[in-house]
Amino acid sequence: MNTPKQLGIWMDHSVANLIDIKAKEKSQTILSEFTSDTKEEALEKSESLMHNKRQQLQGAYYKTIAEEILKYNHVLLFGPTNAKTELNNFLNKDLHFKEIQIDVASADKMSDNEKDAFVKRHFVK
Repeated sequence: MNTPKQLGIWMDHSVANLIDIKAKEKSQTILSEFTSDTKEEALEKSESLMHNKRQQLQGAYYKTIAEEILKYNHVLLFGPTNAKTELNNFLNKDLHFKEIQIDVASADKMSDNEKDAFVKRHFVK
């Protein structure tokens, strides 16, 4: 029987911490390129441009996370904002993720140790 490859992702709209509790190295971080500076710069030109820029950069952010998710067969998305739900919806539209079990849970801001413990508790269940 294959050993399940499990990944926890604590995320909001600006950062995603990928936590593989069985990995030897420290958790990986993926940053969104849609920062407050990008938002201000786009807003100076037009609100429509800002919304388009946000959609484009959020899509790229979710795609980068999705590429990492493909390496696992059970994933937990958690965090304080609705970014986890947006990513889950993004993944549900792609058949590549059909065989991957994806769980979504709400969580507040957490320290790295709290994130690790949250992921361990989830996958022990």
